[in-house]
Amino acid sequence: MVSFIGAGPGDPELLTIKGKKIIDSADVIIYAGSLVNPQVLADAKKEAVIYNSATMNLEEVIQVIKEAEDKGKKVARVHTGDPAIYGAHREQMDRLDELGIEYEVIPGVSSFLATAAVLKKEYTLPGVSQTVILTRMEGRTPMPQREKLLDLAQHNATMIIFLSVGMLEEMCRILRQAYRPGTPVAVVYKATWEDQKIVYGDLTSIAERVKEAGIRKTALTVVGDFLGDEYELSKLYDRTFTTEFRKGVTE
Repeated sequence: MVSFIGAGPGDPELLTIKGKKIIDSADVIIYAGSLVNPQVLADAKKEAVIYNSATMNLEEVIQVIKEAEDKGKKVARVHTGDPAIYGAHREQMDRLDELGIEYEVIPGVSSFLATAAVLKKEYTLPGVSQTVILTRMEGRTPMPQREKLLDLAQHNATMIIFLSVGMLEEMCRILRQAYRPGTPVAVVYKATWEDQKIVYGDLTSIAERVKEAGIRKTALTVVGDFLGDEYELSKLYDRTFTTEFRKGVTE
């Protein structure tokens, strides 16, 4: 059995209990060494064979898995955050389907959720934004035609931009065509890691502030008025609002 595991955003204590049990008992571990905190593997078996997939291509990863499977070994394929978001694990699963190798997926805490936690903010504030867009800037990997950053920005929703902090100046230039220039922005470097950094600004100032902070990669950019202090109270806890579980109080 192969287990694809979301290792969480960085803090090893944010690895799920299920994911940790599998990693700790695995015979073969293939982990995304450029992003996964090595402490996640701290309790792996001494005899476990560990591979860093940052130095491997797809064929090499599949070959390691196949050889381990042929020997009846338990394999943990460890991705950062949750593998469903920019994890490139679909292509691996498709290869395993072709080979008739069984696998499972163990979800993890994505970096965009860890970012909200360290910022102590809520992405979906009533009266501000009820939509969250996860996207990235176009780089060497092109974006689908209808998913250009400017097109998505027209909604003025909460926007979470992965893999793009190195293009922050261009990103802000594009976003200013849809959001007002003073829209708040935060850049979080390595959320929940010991060397985490948080930089605040708006669409006119954030690029320079991030440059001054020396942040060039491994950071998430979040954009939107959810970072502000004005919003409506939810109906969920409104004393005058009737729900399935309680009757509202008449004022």
